[in-house]
Amino acid sequence: MNGAMSIQIHLPGWVRDFCARLPASLDSPEERMRVAISLSEQNVAHETGGPFGALVVAAESGRMLAVGVNRVEPGNCSAAHAEIVALSLAQQRLGYPSLADTPLAPIELVSSCEPCTMCLGAVPWSGVASLLCGATKADAEAAGFDEGDRPSRWIEQLERRGITVQTEVLRPAAAEVISRYARLGRSVY
Repeated sequence: MNGAMSIQIHLPGWVRDFCARLPASLDSPEERMRVAISLSEQNVAHETGGPFGALVVAAESGRMLAVGVNRVEPGNCSAAHAEIVALSLAQQRLGYPSLADTPLAPIELVSSCEPCTMCLGAVPWSGVASLLCGATKADAEAAGFDEGDRPSRWIEQLERRGITVQTEVLRPAAAEVISRYARLGRSVY
């Protein structure tokens, strides 16, 4: 077998400075979502990936554990969605494949958009206790993104597994980033 035998997804250089300016604690759902939306905005502004941002926080303390932005095209990796990147970084940094097992649990995933089919599958396996979403699947699809088939009762299914879900947090601002990206003529996949 010739070629690469490993996968590396790198966050853009601007992310380090971005994170350094954040408060030590993100206490409210709106504060957390503003960070996710800002990540998506910066990713578009810096032309470093698609219009999606995510973060992983310790739900009770509000301590940010990891961030992610969409890196599908820069990383040549269809799995490099913001949620997957943020969850993977949190798992690696904390040393737990299930975030439910960390001493910092419960853990929350905050995403600037509702999960696509792939990211929805990652949510329960990641060990997060809650999911906070901004824009909706319909917002992403209106811009041309293929979000895949998702069960109509996806929220109920996650909640049956003990994962609380809150959607449409600051939805207009989150949806505008996706819409603006499409209007700029950027690659939609």
